[in-house]
Amino acid sequence: MKAMNSDRHVYVAWPWGHKNWVLSIAWSPDGKHLVSGSKSGSEEMDPWYLVGTLVHLSSPCRRFVTSSKDGDARIWDVTLKKSLICLSGHTLAVTCVKWGGDGIIYTGSQDCTIKMWETTQGRLIRVRCIPFMPTIARDLMHITNVITVLYCVYFMFCFFCLLYGHGHWVNSPALSTEYVLRTGAFDHTGRQYPPNEEMKKGDSPERLVSGSDDFTMFLWEPSVSKQSKKRLTGHQQLVNHVYFSPDGKWVASASFDRSVRLWNGVTGQFVTAFRRHVGPVYQVSWSADSRLLLSGSKDSTLKIWEIRTKTLKQDLPGHADEFFAVDWSPDGEKVVSGGKERILKLWKG
Repeated sequence: MKAMNSDRHVYVAWPWGHKNWVLSIAWSPDGKHLVSGSKSGSEEMDPWYLVGTLVHLSSPCRRFVTSSKDGDARIWDVTLKKSLICLSGHTLAVTCVKWGGDGIIYTGSQDCTIKMWETTQGRLIRVRCIPFMPTIARDLMHITNVITVLYCVYFMFCFFCLLYGHGHWVNSPALSTEYVLRTGAFDHTGRQYPPNEEMKKGDSPERLVSGSDDFTMFLWEPSVSKQSKKRLTGHQQLVNHVYFSPDGKWVASASFDRSVRLWNGVTGQFVTAFRRHVGPVYQVSWSADSRLLLSGSKDSTLKIWEIRTKTLKQDLPGHADEFFAVDWSPDGEKVVSGGKERILKLWKG
């Protein structure tokens, strides 16, 4: 454990353990635990506890699921620190995994299938084959041939239509409701939410944005039409990652052209470009209140951008090499990053 002051953000931890590049990071919905996956194919089974004492985990935060290029997905127990269930059946790498409601897991693979699993015994429920589109199963999530890690939260993924428009691979899709689906009804202030039947739907339809190798993005309203609402252009190289802000008002896109672009999340209108990185930008992450945007680049720096002023708010140096994964905790208090150095770095605001 190390401590280092970086202006207003304090570098608070340096967890070791990985023997190869850190490629994926995910926070638990309560922000007290995180899990990381590396190129070596191992998932770190010692979650880094960010509080002084070990607390009993609530149901949505006790288990997490991983996917791997060996064709399996595994359900792990944080408390027992071991794999509970192996979901076997794919013939090629499993490149995406999502927890669904009512004890369901969805996996997508390079074998062009999407499988739905029951989580108690790991029983296969349904298989959907897409033989005419070999990349679609991989396109369900951030397309990288790496381990993908996601905590067990109430995240319902419904594959209900095919959307066409891009001229090349779709590298990253994002939903306007992704943040609340990822964290569920957890609120770090202690606020209690009513049952689902009392919750009201938003005024606008759910939106989807996709970023591609063809340098473009598309904004969709899948429940309204299979035709894209708007084509978003401006990036000069492939779009590596797209992400809606938690409030759904903004879309951020990271590109190999070394820029981060900000778009209106409802209309798709271009707002501004953040250009202070000197290398390809791999990933972005939003603060819980949608006021700040975090970007991570091959140039080994993390940058925090303020949305209101459209300016760089904070530079977070510290990595000696490029990193591939960044994530902001749901409570908005911590940032984690990982990459080629084989370590995780934790920052506290």
